[in-house]
Amino acid sequence: MYQLDITLRRGQSLAARDRGGTSDPYVKFKIGGKEVFRSKIIHKNLNPVWEEKACILVDHLREPLYIKVFDYDFGLQDDFMGSAFLDLTQLELKRPMDVTLSLKDPHYPDHDLGIILLSVILTPKEGEPRDVELSENEVVGSYFSVKSFFWRFQTQSLHLSDLHRKSHLWRGIVSITLIEGRSLKAMDSNGLSDPYVKFRLGHQKYKSKIMPKTLNPQWREQFDFHLYEERGGVIDITAWDKDAGKRDDFIGRCQIDLSALSREQTHKLELQLEEGEGHLVLLVTLTASATVSISDLSVNSLEDQKEREEILKRYGPLRIFHNLKDVGFLQVKVIRAEGLMAADVTGKSDPFCVVELNNDRLLTHTVYKNLNPEWNKVFTFNIKDIHSVLEVTVYDEDRDRSADFLGKVAIPLLSIQNGEQKAYVLKNKQLTGPTKGVIYLEIDVIFNAVKASLRTLIPKEQKYIEEENRLSKQLLLRNFIRMKRCVMVLINAAYYVNSCFDWDSPPRSLAAFVLFLFVVWNFELYMIPLVLLLLLTWNYFLIISGKDNRQRDTVVEDMLEDEEEEDDKDDKDSEKKGFINKIYAIQEVCVSVQNILDEVASFGERIKNTFNWTVPFLSWLAIVALCVFTVILYFIPLRYIVLVWGINKFTKKLRSPYAIDNNELLDFLSRVPSDVQVVQYQELKPDPSHSPCKRKKNNLG
Repeated sequence: MYQLDITLRRGQSLAARDRGGTSDPYVKFKIGGKEVFRSKIIHKNLNPVWEEKACILVDHLREPLYIKVFDYDFGLQDDFMGSAFLDLTQLELKRPMDVTLSLKDPHYPDHDLGIILLSVILTPKEGEPRDVELSENEVVGSYFSVKSFFWRFQTQSLHLSDLHRKSHLWRGIVSITLIEGRSLKAMDSNGLSDPYVKFRLGHQKYKSKIMPKTLNPQWREQFDFHLYEERGGVIDITAWDKDAGKRDDFIGRCQIDLSALSREQTHKLELQLEEGEGHLVLLVTLTASATVSISDLSVNSLEDQKEREEILKRYGPLRIFHNLKDVGFLQVKVIRAEGLMAADVTGKSDPFCVVELNNDRLLTHTVYKNLNPEWNKVFTFNIKDIHSVLEVTVYDEDRDRSADFLGKVAIPLLSIQNGEQKAYVLKNKQLTGPTKGVIYLEIDVIFNAVKASLRTLIPKEQKYIEEENRLSKQLLLRNFIRMKRCVMVLINAAYYVNSCFDWDSPPRSLAAFVLFLFVVWNFELYMIPLVLLLLLTWNYFLIISGKDNRQRDTVVEDMLEDEEEEDDKDDKDSEKKGFINKIYAIQEVCVSVQNILDEVASFGERIKNTFNWTVPFLSWLAIVALCVFTVILYFIPLRYIVLVWGINKFTKKLRSPYAIDNNELLDFLSRVPSDVQVVQYQELKPDPSHSPCKRKKNNLG
């Protein structure tokens, strides 16, 4: 057994892989096909300096050290930048050596891809080795896992492994409010700009909305980043001017060193933009928070009676106004999978599992060469929004490429039955149809209903890692059909009313005329929420009585299945022809139209699904709100209500200068799933051969 101590110094003249003529390089070390180290990412640099150390234990020197350099691409497959081998048999024992390795691409051996500089020292280890399998390295925000073997008696190695494990679980939250920009640089011919701001903390990114034609934009946007390092890290901030049809113009950059900020305190920062003009005004708050966690199946928080009581007390009715952002507790047991797709030429796969809740992302270890893996891992999360969706994705680890997709399930937290071990049929990437295999999960959700209701009326958390919107003929057609259905409801209603005026059906017109006279003569404002309340109640009794004859609309599902096939063809065609690059400006306009259609259609579908009791929690919340509005409008004159509303609006800026405007009704509707999301979240029936043994325990919800 040998210990190989490596210091990754720097790279020189690396290959440019981004359109800006730069790269975001990072380095992987592999031995025997297994990854043993991964460096941090150095952004926009072809001569990066890492100065990172790695301690690797190897049991023989026959396997060389394989060094691969990649360019990090957010949301896309990382680009290969070159590789090199270090022959361990050529190293002298106990002698430090500086090594310079030339990077090459096996497919283009004549290309010069730069060099990597290392410092290495190889030391023999005495004693009889005993291989033990330590805890796997769960890497957050990156889709691959690492397994290392260490000596059991080497306490130093165990200590380093434990620190490495902890470093990938977030320890706190940095809450950022982007207030405004002042005197930004004019980039357009009209003397103005269309500014937006990008934030980056490690793998986490956030992009603000675009403020058209202004040098003093008012954003008023709030978002959170997770802190994975004790010292905090550095947030990179860049300001840009949006240009349709060509590359956006750079306005300036600045940074926030989180290690210089005190915790549990809001800091107002006015940051001067470097390499440009103007200032950005932000509010930054560092908050310590309960971390997400991962452990073996034997370590179960809810099975420990003391911990379970503490969690129940934490989200009990007496803690309603204590930390409103801490809504609940989620525990996910990832037990095993069966019948997975074979992704390797050997007819096997190397599956691992990614568990995501909003921006929290944790991984299991990899089970090599197995289509029926057992992970037996327990994940715990703090719930900030009870309307969040738990996503569990199975990937195949690939040694030299990005991980291959094997299947996925999306489970709304409100649909979970506590303590039930269940087999979920894996779906395709679009979550519209089944793929091969099932995954066995046991999930528990504990939450405070009052906190969850209050959080429903504020903007939902935005996911940082999402696929970029791209032009799709099928998606555009699907969104058009969805919006057409919503508009047709209004048109049919107008035709129905007009037919009453035309006396097409005398009994119906006579009844409508009498109803019109009665309603107009007795109308009061409180009757509007009362009618909506009656409609919700009527639909509820139809559902519980089994008289609801609504048939699920399959148009959306069919369109989604067609979209998947069409997108695969589009992807291949775009790679060959570069079609997207040639009509970039047209694509941007089409994507905007596509997204607008989706928003309009989703808005109508969310209203419909509120009254259809698609999510009972939200429909009950709507009933409570409508009851309150009915009582208020009945007892309080309208002028007083308008007066209170106006005073609140006019004084809000004075009372809270940096408050972010929001619409409670729109925030509520954003939690109601659209028809597309209903299809995506629908649970598929498992194959009869995969009959899960269901185990019920005490319902903790």
